[in-house]
Amino acid sequence: MRLSTVALIIAGLTGATVLAQPAAEKPASRTIQCIEAGGQQIPAVCQVPGSRLEKDEILCTCPNGGQRVDVAVCAKGQTPPPEGKALNIARRQAIKDGSLIGDTLAGKPICVAPRKG
Repeated sequence: MRLSTVALIIAGLTGATVLAQPAAEKPASRTIQCIEAGGQQIPAVCQVPGSRLEKDEILCTCPNGGQRVDVAVCAKGQTPPPEGKALNIARRQAIKDGSLIGDTLAGKPICVAPRKG
C-alpha cells in the first residue's frame, strides 16, 4: 500500500483536521476560540511552527471542551473587547452559526489580539 493511501486512511479514522486559518493569508485574519455554552472562553490548543518569525497557527483544537469557533484577528489599531458578562452573552448568542467573524459587541467587532511570536 502506498504511503499516501495509508496517510489518508489514518486521517479518515482520526477525523478531519481543520486549519486554524487559510494558508494564503499573511498576516492571519482569523483564528480559533473554544467557547462554552454559556459564552465563556476556554483555552484552545494550537500547533504552531517552531520558528519565532513564523506566527501562523497550523491547527487548533478544543480538547478541554467548548465549541470550536472561528474568530477574527483584530486589525491594526483595534483591541479585543474586555472579558466579562456582556461579552459572554454576545458570544453565546453569536456562536450558533459556528463563527464570531462579523459579530459585534456595543458596535465594536469581536476579535482577538494577533499572536505574538
